[in-house]
Amino acid sequence: MKKALFFLPIVLFFNISLFAREIVVTVNDIDLDMPLEGAVVKAEGVEYETDADGEARFTVRDGVQVVAQVAYPGYENARITIPASGRSAFTVQLRMGGDALENEEIVVEAKQPGMTETKTGRSVSISGKDLTRTAEIGVIEDVMASIKLLPGVGYTGMFNARPSIRGGEPGDLTAVFDGFYISNPYYWGGGASIFDPRMVQSASLSHGVFSTRYGHTISGLLEITSRKPDSADVELELGLSTSAANLNVSYPFAGKGGIMLMGKVTYWDPFVELAKLFIDEVNYVKTAPYIRSAAFSTDYQFTPNFGGTVSGFIGGDGAGAFYKNDGVTEDGLPNRTDFNFDWNNLQGFLITDWMWTPKPSMAARVTLGSGFLRTDLDGYVEYALTVPFSEDFKNKYGAYGVTADFYTFNQTMFADMSDTVENWQARADYDWELGKGFLLAAGVQGLYAKETIEENDQGVFERSYSQIDPEWRIIFPASYHTSTVNQTLTSSAYTLFEWASPANVLGAELGLRVDHLALFGKDFTLQTKPAFNPRLNVDWHFLKNKGVFDSITAVFGTGLFSSMMDNISSIQSSDGIGEIKQNRSWTSVAGVKFNISGGYSVNLEGYYKSIFDRAYSTLRSNESEKSITIERYFDGEGRIFGFDLMLQRTSGRFWDGWLAYSFNIAQYRNPSFIDSYQSNWYYPRFHRFHNLNLVLNIKPTPIFSIATRLGFASGAPKSVVTGNIETYPVLVVDSDSKPVQIIQKYRRETAYSDTERDGFALTLDVKLSWLFFNSAGRGRMEFYFAVENVLSFLETKIRNTSFNQYTGKEDEGSNTATYQLPIPMPSIGFKWSY
Repeated sequence: MKKALFFLPIVLFFNISLFAREIVVTVNDIDLDMPLEGAVVKAEGVEYETDADGEARFTVRDGVQVVAQVAYPGYENARITIPASGRSAFTVQLRMGGDALENEEIVVEAKQPGMTETKTGRSVSISGKDLTRTAEIGVIEDVMASIKLLPGVGYTGMFNARPSIRGGEPGDLTAVFDGFYISNPYYWGGGASIFDPRMVQSASLSHGVFSTRYGHTISGLLEITSRKPDSADVELELGLSTSAANLNVSYPFAGKGGIMLMGKVTYWDPFVELAKLFIDEVNYVKTAPYIRSAAFSTDYQFTPNFGGTVSGFIGGDGAGAFYKNDGVTEDGLPNRTDFNFDWNNLQGFLITDWMWTPKPSMAARVTLGSGFLRTDLDGYVEYALTVPFSEDFKNKYGAYGVTADFYTFNQTMFADMSDTVENWQARADYDWELGKGFLLAAGVQGLYAKETIEENDQGVFERSYSQIDPEWRIIFPASYHTSTVNQTLTSSAYTLFEWASPANVLGAELGLRVDHLALFGKDFTLQTKPAFNPRLNVDWHFLKNKGVFDSITAVFGTGLFSSMMDNISSIQSSDGIGEIKQNRSWTSVAGVKFNISGGYSVNLEGYYKSIFDRAYSTLRSNESEKSITIERYFDGEGRIFGFDLMLQRTSGRFWDGWLAYSFNIAQYRNPSFIDSYQSNWYYPRFHRFHNLNLVLNIKPTPIFSIATRLGFASGAPKSVVTGNIETYPVLVVDSDSKPVQIIQKYRRETAYSDTERDGFALTLDVKLSWLFFNSAGRGRMEFYFAVENVLSFLETKIRNTSFNQYTGKEDEGSNTATYQLPIPMPSIGFKWSY
C-alpha cells in the first residue's frame, strides 16, 4: 500500500503530460497579411509571445475547453476558443482600429502614442511568463529582479535595485509608470523597487537611442505598464509567499472596461528570526524591514474612439536597528558602542490617461498625474574606544602630555532628516499617420515639484594641523544643517518623424527633444539652458525567410540625451552657485539581430557614449565654523564603450530562456577635484568589465517547470596599499575648538588602481513550479519552491582585511564574492487565480 501511495504522484504527473496536446496560434495583420512578432496569447493564465512567424506554441490538456486572449500593441484584442479536443492550429487576424476582425469576441483598443516593445538598438522588453518566472521568486518579488538579468545591466547583488545601465551612474536610471515619471521608485533607499510583478503587465528597458518621447536620463529608461482589468470576466488572484501576501481583484464593466484592486503586505519577522541563527548582525534588527502597498487600475472605453484609465498607488516601507555593546578589546581594554537607526518612507501617486482617435490615422493622448514622497531618517552612533599608546609614541610626544599607558576616544555622530516631495505632471502626445509609411508625432510635457528638506547631521572630521608640526592632524566635530523649500519646473517638448518603406525593408526615426529646468528657492532662482536633443535611428531589414533565417535586421542610432542630478533640489543660496547645467551624453549604437527558425534569436549591439557637463559633488568641512557644506560642480566627463550579446529562445515546448553577456569600459573624470585621482580618468566604484546572465526555463510537462537564474560578474575596482604603516599624533578638539586630548593613530597609504579588482560574483537561483487547473479551465493554482544564492556555500570566500587606524592592525573579515547574504535563501510561494 505504501508503495502504491509513493508511485501515485508519479503516475498522475506523467498522466497529465500524456493527455496534453500542443496548440499553435498564428497571429497576422489582416490588412498587410504579415505575421505579428511579439503578440501576446494568454491561455489558462499564462502568456506566450509569438515568434518572427507570428506563431505561439503551448500545450493544453485534452478534454478541457480553453479560452485564449490575443493582444498586440496598437491592434484590437481578440478571443479564440480552443475546443476540448480535435483542432490544434488556429489563425487570428488582427486589424488596427475600427472594425471587427473575426467571429470571436473583440475588445477594441486603439493605438496609444508611445507604446513600446523590444526594438534592437533601442530597448528590450520583458512580460508575461518571463516576468513571472524571473520576478516572482524569493524573499522579495520585484520586477527589478528581471531587469537585472537583461543585457547592458550591471551586477548589484540581491538587495540593490539601482543597477548601472551600460556604464551609467546607478542613480541615473529613470522610471516611468504608465507615462508618469516616478522620482524615487524604491523601497529601503534603493534595496528594492516599488514595482511588484503582480501589478505590472510588462517592463521595457530603453538603454539605446530611444524615442524623443521620453527624456530625463542619459543612461536608461525603465517603462512600466500596469496590469489592466479584464473587460469581460471577474478575476481573483491570491498570492502567499515566504515573506509577503498579495491580493488582486478585477471586475468588468460590461465589456467596456473594468477595475482592478491590488494589495501587498510583507511579514519579514519570521525570516529575520531565522536569519539570527546564522548571522550575528541580524540580532540587532529591532524593526524587521516591511512593505505595505496598495494599488488600483481602472479603464473604460466610452466609444470605439475614446477611452481612458485611472490608476493609483500608495506604498510604505521601513526598517530599524539597535546595537549596544559593552565589551573588551583583545588587549583587555573596555570598548563601548551604541547604535540606533530608524527609516520610514511613504509615497504614492495618482494618474489619469485619456486617449482619443478621431480618425484611424490619428491618436491623441493626455496624461495627468500627481504624487508625493515622505522620507524620515533618524540615526546615531556613539562609541568609546580604549586604545594603548605605544612606547615609541610616548617617548616622542611625552613633552605634549602623552604619559598615560592608554587613552579613551569618544565619538558621537547622528543624522536626523525629513524629506517631503510633492509633484504634479502633465503631458500631451499626438500621433498622425500621414500615409505612404510616414508618421508624425509631437508632444509637450511639464513636471512641477516642491521639495521640503529638514536635516541636521553631525560627523567627525580629520584634517591637517600644521600649527604645531606638519605631521600633526586635528579631529573636530562638524555639523550640517539645512531647512530648504525649493521648487522645480521641468518643461519639455518633442517632435519626431517615422518612416517605413514598402514591405518594411527600411525604416527610420528622426526626432528632436528640448528639455529645460528652472529652480526656485527662497531667495534665488536658477535655470539651465535649454538642452536640444536630436536623435536618429535607421533600421534595415535586409533579409527575410532565407534558409534558417526568418529575418536579419541591422540598426544604427545616434542622439543626445540630458538629465538632472539627484540632489539639485537641496541647493541653497549660501552655496554660491551661479549656474546649473543638465547632465549631457551623446550616444551611438549599432547592432544586428538574427531571427532564426524555431523561435531563436541572436542580438548583438555595440555602443559608445560621451558624457559631458556631468554634475558631481563633495562634502567640505570647515574647522573654524565646525560646519559641513556641499560643493557642486557641473564639468564632469565620461567615456563609455561596450557591447551586449543576447541569445534567446522566446518559446518552446520543453525549454526557453536567454543568455545575456555584456562587456563594458566606463571611465569618468572630475576636473575640479584637483588634488584627487578623480581629476584624471578613473573607473567608478560600480564598474565591472564583464556581466553574464543565463535564464533557463525547463518544462518537462505542462504542470511542472524549473526556472533558473545563473549570474557571473567580474570584480569591481579596489585600492592598493602603497606604503608602510606609520603612526602620527592627533589633537582632538570639541565644538568650541578647545583641546580635549591627544590620541595616537596609524595610517597606511593606499592609492587608486586601474588594474586591481575585487573577486568575481557568482549567483544561482532555482525555482520549481507546479501548475494545477480545474476541470472548467477557469481556475489556476501555482505552487513554487525556490532557493536564491544557491552557490553561497560552494564559493571560495575571499578573505578581506580592513586596516584599523587606532591599533595599526589588520581586522580580519570576510566578504563573499556575491555581495549577498552568505547563506542560501529558501522561499515558497502559492498563487491561486480565477
